[in-house]
Amino acid sequence: RKKGVHMIFAAMLALGWLLGCVGAGGAGLTITLLTVGFAIPIHTAIAVSLSCMTFTVLSGAISHYREGEVIAKLGSAVGIAGIAGALMGTHTAFMIPPEMLSPATAIMLLLTTALLYLQLFHPHLIADYVARNKSSSTGSVFYMRSCAIGLLTGFLSGAFGIGATAFIQISLMLFFGISLYSAIGTTMMIIFPIAAAGGLSYLAGGMMDPPVFVQTLAGLTIGSFIGAKFTHLIPKERLRYLMISMPLIGGLLLLTH
Repeated sequence: RKKGVHMIFAAMLALGWLLGCVGAGGAGLTITLLTVGFAIPIHTAIAVSLSCMTFTVLSGAISHYREGEVIAKLGSAVGIAGIAGALMGTHTAFMIPPEMLSPATAIMLLLTTALLYLQLFHPHLIADYVARNKSSSTGSVFYMRSCAIGLLTGFLSGAFGIGATAFIQISLMLFFGISLYSAIGTTMMIIFPIAAAGGLSYLAGGMMDPPVFVQTLAGLTIGSFIGAKFTHLIPKERLRYLMISMPLIGGLLLLTH
């Protein structure tokens, strides 16, 4: 087991470097690597992925906040609802057999790929809708939309461990008319309480593997830090393709495993 744990650290170090280069979250690829590469049970892999996200998005959220790219009111409203959604999602996942949960997670990763493709390659398709919703997201409409988005994306994160980054970002842009940069920063703030609630729920359910968690977190953190220094070496056009290839590869591997 000790040898396997150290192999997980080495694999996550490489994955973290790649994710750092591309600037992706990589929750889905983490799950895929643990399940396909190391035969970790899918529920445990989701537990580890969610728990790691709690720590990895915190520094990102703080950094974006300092840059003025976090809308605190929106992040708080969606994040609070997201906690409830995450708890519902984790308890739903507890009841899903592993042979059904793996393909369901794979499908969510493929949907993430489609959303990223729309966001990165065809932003003009949603530009008009974004502009129309910017003025209507006030008063009770603001809180209704925040609650709905938080519950849905929190549920997806808790049930499938994918982080739901693309779902949250595009929802914030579509229904609140905010810019991509604000959506990215605010999403970091939203994911933190969702990931924390989901990770604690899996821990309470006895599905966490502490050695695997520690090695995964250490590998991803160190690798991402190093990889981020290489981002500027990658042409922007190629970077977009790399970003959508991450969840696509993860989803296909998980689906065919």
